[in-house]
Amino acid sequence: MFRARQDGAGVVVPQRLGWRARLREDVDAAIAHDPAIRSRAEVVLGYPGIHAVWAHRASHALWVRGHRLAGRLLSQFARASTGIEIHPGATIGRRFFIDHGMGVVIGETAEIGDDVMIYHDVTLGGRSLAKVKRHPTIGNNVTIGAGARVLGPITVGDGAQIGANAVVVRDVPAGAVVVGVPGKARTRDGAELPAAPVTLPEAVDLDGVDPAIWI
Repeated sequence: MFRARQDGAGVVVPQRLGWRARLREDVDAAIAHDPAIRSRAEVVLGYPGIHAVWAHRASHALWVRGHRLAGRLLSQFARASTGIEIHPGATIGRRFFIDHGMGVVIGETAEIGDDVMIYHDVTLGGRSLAKVKRHPTIGNNVTIGAGARVLGPITVGDGAQIGANAVVVRDVPAGAVVVGVPGKARTRDGAELPAAPVTLPEAVDLDGVDPAIWI
């Protein structure tokens, strides 16, 4: 992981972010998002969302280096100890925070940007049994409310907000708010946005199909 710095000529140069700095910014993100936190020690010792993210960073490193079984076993240990299941193949950006955490499931081909916050019982799931990109891509600065299901190879744009218990099966525009089952996108002032088309890995007749069957 890299962060940017400027050299003497004002040119932006990528700089590798060390693991200690990554841990610190994860803790800082938790403090920024949760007013109940009283100390950094409380976060490090007592927040399962943080523990799950740190375990994922290790399991993902094993996964991408070809140690698939070791990565999978570590992710299952984290699931047992935190109640949060993150597949080691999932790609997660910086400052990702899971509040409360219990029941969160993040699938193998999910991609999550920077500064994303999700609450308990969120599913980033698939709608296909094929070995393809089948889980969502979440942009930067996205918030996903408790119990929401974001399903399939859709894209959630930067700055979007997904309401509690929404079922989202279509692309979400940047900055939109999504509520309901199936989820409907609105602007921040409440105006409804046109529905994006549903793109599936294989042809499926959506007429009369409850999106909840994909959960």
